[in-house]
Amino acid sequence: MIRFKKTIFQKLVVVFIGLLVLSYVVTGGFLYYFLNGFVTKQQTDTLGESAENIRDFFYNYYLPNKNNQLVQGIFRQTLEMYSVSSNSIIWIVDNTGHILISVSSDDQISDVLKQYIDDSGYPKLPDIRQYIKVMNSSGKTQTETGNFFGFFSNEAFQKYGSSWLTIQMPFEVTPINGRQQTIAAVYLHTPVPAIQKVRTSVFSLFLISGGVAIILAIILVYIFSIRFTRPLKQINNAAKIIAGGDFQKRIVVSSQDEIGQLADSFNHMVEDLHRLEELRRGFIANVSHELRTPMTSIRGFIEGILDGTIPPEKQKDYLRIVRDETNRLNRLVNDLLDLAKMESGELTLSMKAFDINELIRICVIKLETLITSKNIEIEANFEIDSMMVLADKDSIERVIINLLHNAVKFSNENGKIIVETAKNKDKVNVSVKDNGIGIDSDDKKRIWDRFYKSDKSRGKDKTGTGLGLAIVKNIITEHKQDIWVESEVGKGTKFTFTLDYYKSHIED
Repeated sequence: MIRFKKTIFQKLVVVFIGLLVLSYVVTGGFLYYFLNGFVTKQQTDTLGESAENIRDFFYNYYLPNKNNQLVQGIFRQTLEMYSVSSNSIIWIVDNTGHILISVSSDDQISDVLKQYIDDSGYPKLPDIRQYIKVMNSSGKTQTETGNFFGFFSNEAFQKYGSSWLTIQMPFEVTPINGRQQTIAAVYLHTPVPAIQKVRTSVFSLFLISGGVAIILAIILVYIFSIRFTRPLKQINNAAKIIAGGDFQKRIVVSSQDEIGQLADSFNHMVEDLHRLEELRRGFIANVSHELRTPMTSIRGFIEGILDGTIPPEKQKDYLRIVRDETNRLNRLVNDLLDLAKMESGELTLSMKAFDINELIRICVIKLETLITSKNIEIEANFEIDSMMVLADKDSIERVIINLLHNAVKFSNENGKIIVETAKNKDKVNVSVKDNGIGIDSDDKKRIWDRFYKSDKSRGKDKTGTGLGLAIVKNIITEHKQDIWVESEVGKGTKFTFTLDYYKSHIED
C-alpha cells in the first residue's frame, strides 16, 4: 500500500475546502430555516384566524345548542367553508384524542381515519403526543410543523408533500367547581409544498456555487503553498540545527507577512532558548555550589570529631556549626520546593481581608532578635492605624519577612529601617526601606533571579539561599500585583509592592 506524505498543500486544500463546505452548510441552514419560518408564519397566521373564528362559533352557537340538529349542520358547513378558504383539513378532537368531526375535500383522508375507529365509534389519534399537549396547555394554541408525529407519513398524504403545518386551539369551559378545563380542540392541518421547492432551489444554487468556489480554492492554494513552503523549510532546517545544540543559527526572511513574523518570532525564541540554557546551566552550578558548601563543612567537622582532630572540649561548638549548616540545607530545599510550586501554578491563595499594619508589627516582633543584634532602629510610617487589604495573609507575611530580613542583613550596625503603608486609589503601597549598602544598576536587573546574590563575596550574605527575592516576586505575581526596587549604592534600598485595598461596608 502506497502512503503519501501529507504536505502543506494537501492540508491547505483540505482546510480551505472544509471551511467552504462548512460556511455553505451554515449559510444554507440559516436560509433553510429562515424561508421555512417565513412561509410557515404566513400559514400560521391564516390558520390561527380561522381557528379563532371556529372557536367563537363553537362557544356562541354550538355549545349552547349542541343537541340542535340545525346548529350541528350549520357548524359543519362553517368548518367546510374554513377548510376550503384555508386549504386545510379540520378536526374537532375531544380531550381523549377522539376525532368527533373531520372536514376535508379529499375522500382518501376520510378513509385513512376509518382505520383508527375504536369502540367509541370515532377515530382515535394513534399517538398520545398528537393531543396530550394541547389538552394540557391551559388554553394556549399549539403549533406543529412536520408529519404530525408520523400521522401524515401515510401514503394517502404523500401527494401533498412531507411537510405539514398543524394548528391546535383548545376549547375551554368553566364548570360549577370554577376550574377551567379543556373539553376539545380544533385542529387545522395544511400542507406546505412551497417550502420544499424553495429548499430545492437554494441547495441547487449552493451546490453549483460551492463546486466553483472549491475549484478556485484549489488553484489559489496551490499557488500560495509554493510561496509558503520555501521559508517554512528554512525554519524546519534551522529548528533541526538548534535542536542539536547550536543556538547561533538564525532565519533570514525578507517578507513582512505572517511568515516573516514567524521567522522573527523564531529568532526571538532561539535567543530565549539560549538564555534559558544559560540560566539552566547557571542554576545547576548554583544548586551544586549551595549544596556542596554546607555538605563539605558538615563532612569535614564530623570527620574531625571521629578521628580526634577536634578535641572533645570544642566538639560541641563544631556540632552547633553542623546544626546551622543542616538548617541552611533544610531552608534551601524548602525554598526550592516552594518556588517550584509557585512557578508550576500549584500555589493556592486564600484571599481574605486583614490589617497589613498589624501583620507588619507581627513580622517585626518575629525578627526582633535579629534586629536588636545589630542595634537597628525600626520606624513605622502608617497612613492610618488600620489598613485593610485583600490578600493571602500567610504569603504576604512571607514577603514582609523576606524583605525585612534582607534589609537587616544588608544594613550596617546602628542602621535604620523604615516600613511604610499608604493608600493609592484602590491599592495599598507597602514599602521596606533601609540605609544599607544599596544595589548597583547592573544587580537590580537580576535580583529577582534564583540564586543571584548581589553580595558577590558573600561577605554579608553567608546564610542566605539566594531564593528569597525570587519567592517574593512569585508571590506578588500570583496576587496579580506589582513590586519594584529603588536603590542607590551606599545610601540604601527601598522595596515597594502593592496590594488590593479592602473597603469595608462601614466605609460605604
